[in-house]
Amino acid sequence: MEESYKHKFIRSPNFHAMKDMLVRLTELPDCLELESTLLKKEKIVFRRAIAPEKHLVADWVMDQFGAYWKSEVEVAFSRQPVSVWLAQRGNNILGFACYESTARNFFGPTGTLESERGKGIGEILLIKSLESLREMGYAYAIIGGVGPAEFYEKTVGAKIIEGSEVSIYENLIRKS
Repeated sequence: MEESYKHKFIRSPNFHAMKDMLVRLTELPDCLELESTLLKKEKIVFRRAIAPEKHLVADWVMDQFGAYWKSEVEVAFSRQPVSVWLAQRGNNILGFACYESTARNFFGPTGTLESERGKGIGEILLIKSLESLREMGYAYAIIGGVGPAEFYEKTVGAKIIEGSEVSIYENLIRKS
């Protein structure tokens, strides 16, 4: 993973602020058919993480995506129930998604192994996380600091929040 992706919030002369998106939770797409297909064809299981896995999941996220996302995962593991969804094949983590980690009603971070992208793993993790937010009573959710806006727009009808370039990450403490 290239360094600039691992630390996506570091400002540079070429920095393009990432905006937040808003998604309506009352009209989420059904992912059961895709989930069933991935289980049968790829042996991929989707489930909520549990507390004894915290160190393994946090270490995996650190290795794949960096320290900032690891910190957010650790916070998500402090929630009850744990606000982390996993995709796994056997004993191998393929992807993860968090919600209510950095801020209330926020989705993210989320990531899928590069070798497993394009199969629908990220789509299912996104929808399951947003369903969890809906079950908490939210009607809308915020997807914070969006990278692939087209993915979120296509998958769950998310819309860019204008003026959100200045976000909760604006004054993030960074390693020098």
